[in-house]
Amino acid sequence: MLPLYAIVPGRLEHIARLNDIERSAARLLEGYAPESVLCEITTAADFRTAITAGLLWVAVTDAQPVGFAHVKLLERSRAHLDELDVHPDHARRGVGRRLVRAVCDWAAASYLDAVTLSTFRRPPWNAPFYASMDFRALTESELTPALRRVVAQETRRGLDPTQRVVMYRETRVAPAW
Repeated sequence: MLPLYAIVPGRLEHIARLNDIERSAARLLEGYAPESVLCEITTAADFRTAITAGLLWVAVTDAQPVGFAHVKLLERSRAHLDELDVHPDHARRGVGRRLVRAVCDWAAASYLDAVTLSTFRRPPWNAPFYASMDFRALTESELTPALRRVVAQETRRGLDPTQRVVMYRETRVAPAW
């Protein structure tokens, strides 16, 4: 029997499990990202800040976290999906899609105009996945100053900007899902 998943607001008791999810999900990006990036984890303090601000959603099954979506507010009218991770043991079951949906629904309910993100172009669980959820790639000229800072910061961390894409989804668009 397949496990049942719920998407819930992040809670302090989830934090202990989130770094393991990050590390496990990062292994799927071997060959796409440098080892230094694959070893990065979010600090407990950053998770606490996101929880306090209502910017962390967690996928749970049997009360155990198996994935999360972490949002940052980099611009006044947009939410930025800074990180989406699902433990590989729970991949390909719609967990990531449900987390993205929760973020988009929250952004719309919060009267934000859009959700943005930066991701890899090639792996099918990255840009093609988001495109299937009505995100579109932004051109260089469409990047806001905040999104340019995201790209610059990623480049400083060692990510190849030619392998990355910044994507955008209006919250007023009726979802295809």
